[in-house]
Amino acid sequence: MIPPRIGRLALLLLPSSTLLLACTAPEQLPRATTIAGVRIIDGTGAPSYAGAVRFIGDSIVAAGPAVEPSPGDFVFDGGGLALAPGFIDTHSHHDVGLAEAPEARPVVSQGITTIVSGQDGSHPMPLAAALDSIEQAPPAVNVAYYAGHGTLRAAVMGNDFRRPATESEVDSMIVLLRRELAAGAVGLSSGLEYDPGIFSDPAELLSLARVTAELGGRYITHIRSEDRWFWEAVDEAITVGREAGLPVQISHLKLAMVPLWGQADSLLSVLDRARASGVDITADIYPYAYWQSTLTVLFPDRDFENRAEAERILQEIVKPEGLLIGAFAPDPSYAGMTVADIAVLRGEDPASTLMGLIRESRDLASERLPDGLEDGVVSATIESVVATAMDEGDIDRLIAWEHANICSDGLLNGAHPRGFGAFPRVLGRYVREKGTLTLEEAVRKMTSLPARHAGLQRRGAIVPGNHADLVLFDPATVIDRSTTDEPHLESVGIARVWVNGQVVWNDGQTAGARPGRVLRRP
Repeated sequence: MIPPRIGRLALLLLPSSTLLLACTAPEQLPRATTIAGVRIIDGTGAPSYAGAVRFIGDSIVAAGPAVEPSPGDFVFDGGGLALAPGFIDTHSHHDVGLAEAPEARPVVSQGITTIVSGQDGSHPMPLAAALDSIEQAPPAVNVAYYAGHGTLRAAVMGNDFRRPATESEVDSMIVLLRRELAAGAVGLSSGLEYDPGIFSDPAELLSLARVTAELGGRYITHIRSEDRWFWEAVDEAITVGREAGLPVQISHLKLAMVPLWGQADSLLSVLDRARASGVDITADIYPYAYWQSTLTVLFPDRDFENRAEAERILQEIVKPEGLLIGAFAPDPSYAGMTVADIAVLRGEDPASTLMGLIRESRDLASERLPDGLEDGVVSATIESVVATAMDEGDIDRLIAWEHANICSDGLLNGAHPRGFGAFPRVLGRYVREKGTLTLEEAVRKMTSLPARHAGLQRRGAIVPGNHADLVLFDPATVIDRSTTDEPHLESVGIARVWVNGQVVWNDGQTAGARPGRVLRRP
């Protein structure tokens, strides 16, 4: 039964599923669990407090300083550690390979209990089939998806995408988008630095965004430029939100060009003015000064043999020593080397090396794709790079913005350490070491704020009626260990993780449970 300490008002506020549990005969109830002796950080940003949390099945039924276990409860002693809602990753690529690694070790070891994928304009289509497959073989974590603009565009336009879409092609994309939203996509995503989205015009995006708004969805965007045309790209995102009338989230907010460094306050002023004018614009951010993609994205005009552009890139976007090769199929020995290292090895200048690496990767891609290589981004299975291009001072300012939540942008098996360390890095380095955020504010940016930004229900806060997604961690020791040299080192300080009431991570090991669920847009 629900303990009387919850009170009649709280009981009335519980969802119907929890009320059914309360009315079920005791012998039919799942065993209750009480996590006692913890410092509760409830996810709302409120001050933490000593107390206990009690849940039955997948739902929290009580939380507070006076909560006590009932007879027959399984009681877990938290030993004075911090208990927070499970972390929600609003920009994740951890779904790639999740069917083969359903324990999601890089995810749960960070305390992440929900990943939101379908990012950068790409998602598995048809989405209904992908979600059915996940439900038939659940992973350890919850999964939600956006519908990707690039995927829709490629399905309609094929290889003839290097142009704006016609009105009839946009109509065909809308048909597919409606289907994917009906399947449960939380909204529309775009990857406007990538093919084929880079060739779209604002009218195409606005047409799709209006349909998304009509159906109650959201828009998340890897903006058209994070460097050369940054301000125009931010304006485009704001315009979509204003004219379509839907929430807009800028993915992995950054100032990724040396001439932009130090302008974080100017960026926040632009975003705050947009919010004051009625545009619900937000952002997510990962706590690193480097990104991961492919070398080809450095050339927005896809003019890979343009020496002047290559030299500009290496002066203003990212230095040769800041371009660390993650994978390079034409010569795997280059993995772990920088463009500067390879230039010395090959006895040439860095611009020649940059152009040569792209040429070689595209030649190999052409061999593997007999129907022709699509211009632009080469598959990350052929080449990938980790590029140091941001300023730490800007990251401090952006990560502290009230409307920015934490994300990883990570992979299960990527070359960027964010795949294993993003969330503990915030807790260890930006809370404990640097004091950029308070512990309560950091947890809010990992829980209730991302839940709101992704439109997720009954997650992100420790309150009765919410799902029992929980993470127990030690604020004094939690820290990331993954680096660019060893990107797969697991973090420390995450003691125990529950997803929908089941333990998925315990003292450095996955627990074998697969209680994750597909989270569909209501």
